[in-house]
Amino acid sequence: MALRLLRDVLWITIAATVLTTTTNAQDEPDSVFFRKHYTKQEVRIPMRDGIKLYTIAYVPKDTVERHPILLTRSPYGAGLYGEDKYPRFFSNLSRNYWHRKYIIVVQDVRGRFMSEGTFVNVRPHNPAKKSKNDIDESSDTYDTVEWLITNIPGNNGRVGVKGISYPGYYSTVACIEAHPAVKATSPQAPVSEWMGGDDFYHNGALLISHAFDFFVGFGWPRPEPATQDFRPFDPGTPDGYDFYLKLGALPNANARYMHDSVEFWNDMMEHGTWDDFWKARSILPHLKNIRPATLVVGGWYDTENLYGALHTYAEIEKNNPDNRNTLVMGPWCHTAWAANDLDSLGAIKFGSNLSKFFAEELEVPFFEYYLRGEGEPKIPEAAVFLTGANEWKMLDSWPPNGVAMKNLYINAGSKLSFTSPSQDDEQYTEYVSDPAKPVPYTNEITGWYNPAFMVEDQRFASRRPDVIVFRTELLDDNMTIAGPITVHLVGSTSGTDCDWVVKVIDVFPDSLRIPDSVPQGAKLGGYQMLVRGDILRGKFRESLSTPKPIEPNKPTVFEFILQDLFHQFKAGHRIMVQIQSTWFPFADRNPGKFMDIYKAKDSDFEKTVQRVYHTPVYQSYLSVLELK
Repeated sequence: MALRLLRDVLWITIAATVLTTTTNAQDEPDSVFFRKHYTKQEVRIPMRDGIKLYTIAYVPKDTVERHPILLTRSPYGAGLYGEDKYPRFFSNLSRNYWHRKYIIVVQDVRGRFMSEGTFVNVRPHNPAKKSKNDIDESSDTYDTVEWLITNIPGNNGRVGVKGISYPGYYSTVACIEAHPAVKATSPQAPVSEWMGGDDFYHNGALLISHAFDFFVGFGWPRPEPATQDFRPFDPGTPDGYDFYLKLGALPNANARYMHDSVEFWNDMMEHGTWDDFWKARSILPHLKNIRPATLVVGGWYDTENLYGALHTYAEIEKNNPDNRNTLVMGPWCHTAWAANDLDSLGAIKFGSNLSKFFAEELEVPFFEYYLRGEGEPKIPEAAVFLTGANEWKMLDSWPPNGVAMKNLYINAGSKLSFTSPSQDDEQYTEYVSDPAKPVPYTNEITGWYNPAFMVEDQRFASRRPDVIVFRTELLDDNMTIAGPITVHLVGSTSGTDCDWVVKVIDVFPDSLRIPDSVPQGAKLGGYQMLVRGDILRGKFRESLSTPKPIEPNKPTVFEFILQDLFHQFKAGHRIMVQIQSTWFPFADRNPGKFMDIYKAKDSDFEKTVQRVYHTPVYQSYLSVLELK
């Protein structure tokens, strides 16, 4: 991600400080509170193999009671290096922990910033350690916790671990072979499987803007510990669409900018299928025998790690039936639950202070109970926000009980219906996809991705000739969809490979009045709100590990999953499905031919003719789970 956002994530993640110029009114400024009530310690904690990890511990001066430890391990820098550097402002969420006198600990993971050793991206877990030299992130967490409870004065012997995004991954591994003192963990938007569906790949397609923007700053070698471990990058334009279009084929990124110096980028270019390299980096198979209580947090509109949150929760739930495992899903983009006083995303208002609810009703009570033994958290199995209705729902399971599968059929004449196609309908709808003029994923001019694009008005896309649109009649009653959507598409291409992008959209009534609270300039009448969308690279239709060419112009089944949603389509609204073959630069462009795209040349990219079939024999539909 962009370096500026990496820093934002750091401060949100460590539950420490947000370096802004304003803060809520308080009895005393945060900086004064800190100096009055806390001391700062910088230590280098030895691991079992002798490597020392740089760690900052903020310890309460209070010696009357013992205090729990809240640990975050991060590759983004522990921040505020130097014992004379102190927090100036707390985020609203983190202020809960400072004022409750938690021991706040932040650590640079192995090989990043001021820690010794070699950094390995999503370091493979080693379940068969035989010597002190067999290490992984779980063992580093274990050794860190052992040192903390032994050496930090005034601790109560209970440790919680939390983090967002990449630090969310380190929170997940803290659950595995956990130290007995780790009583609670909260993996939030955690990385789980990079090739499987997190961050950089969706169904075999590379999310080019995300991957490039992240590794062009994050992935360079660090020969020795340093307080700066990012390399700034200036693309020379605020227009990401233009930058990536001019970048061209994927090998140009290395040739022009990385020059074989970013090891993991090179790894990605060499491992374009699900192979042993990626299997070793999946944490999901190791989520067994989990002892700490877990609070898994995600955002319905998190384009980076929605997959990670849902699948981490599901794997812990499946493999650890006796573990206290809870899922929290709100209407957030990446990391937004930790922001101050958030009540909206883009043009969409959610009707309440989501940040306050998350802090006071969910996260803080969770850690208070498991780290102090205070209170009984009134947290259900799943605390999930129902978008469209704008209500929190406390459920006994996720997906919820009481859902029934229904098929939404694509029909001729741009129709979407619960009725399958008739014999008399036209056989297919056709469009031409041109990789030289790809469909933009957002209408906003932005260098980094638009965080609100997952609720953005899709009218800009629906008017393009290379986007085909299907919509229902006006709904007579509210319809609530809960859980994953299965796309069953019968399509063809004139090439030997292609991408399919399927978007599910809530179309607001044309007559909808605009509340005063909606951001200025938003036009909600007829708004086409993106609810869920994703991309499939056609050659991976059967397997991510074994790509297969597509026979040109032959109706072929393409089936893939759109990640879970919990959305109510209101009576008087319509459900819309848009289908296209580019989504740029969210995803890289497909050359239209079966090949190793990571070795493609600019001359390889060709136009293709795309057809979506809708006949009784060749039915295209979306299978949804309706909650009555």
